[in-house]
Amino acid sequence: MANCRNCGVQIEGRFCSNCGSSTEPKRIDRAYIMNEIGSVLNFERGIFYTIREMFLRPGATTRKFIAGDRDTIVKPILFLIICSLVYSAGQHFLNYETGYIRFDTKDQVNTPIVVDIFEWFSQNYGYANILMTIIIALWIRVFFRMYTYNYYEIFVLLCYVMGVSVLIYSLLGVFENIIDMSVLHVGKFVVFVYSSWAIGQFFDGSKKMNYLKGFLSYLLGLLTSLVILMVVGFILQQLLR
Repeated sequence: MANCRNCGVQIEGRFCSNCGSSTEPKRIDRAYIMNEIGSVLNFERGIFYTIREMFLRPGATTRKFIAGDRDTIVKPILFLIICSLVYSAGQHFLNYETGYIRFDTKDQVNTPIVVDIFEWFSQNYGYANILMTIIIALWIRVFFRMYTYNYYEIFVLLCYVMGVSVLIYSLLGVFENIIDMSVLHVGKFVVFVYSSWAIGQFFDGSKKMNYLKGFLSYLLGLLTSLVILMVVGFILQQLLR
């Protein structure tokens, strides 16, 4: 009798009857690594499949994930991190910004901390997006409080929605550099429309009011995030005087 390496239950044979783990795990070699990479990039499951589903049916796909179908799409926080890294990499090499906030502080001698914070937000939207997800999820919880989804389930939805949002900006940023024409400012309107649609579809796509609530949730979440940044910057400025 041996104990399962995964759950600790005593097992007989090659597989654990409790969790299904093998008693003889595959050795990590070239074939194993290539298989892992393939599973992430698989069009039937993995990052590309997740992106496709989140563009086509974000509400239904997220509901399935919450209901227990969690093997076909990338986990929500990982998805948001991957998308944010894609945006940040593109921003680093192509030097594009979202257009939400722009500050030019190169000629200022004593730049206030609040301006520094907003400048960081503008230049690191991929990472700031993760922070905004927490705030927007709170507003969604308020507007859709009659539904049974808790805050963490809504947070899962937002991870996917915000992940797609930064991918939209990334694509527009690349396109802007290719055609040498300013198109990235269109991204904020596309993101607002997509986010409102995805949120409304998640709760009940047959109710038109849900799309309006989704829009207001996203807008108020964004504004609240900016206000929090202003308050934090002001407090730090006062403390360092």
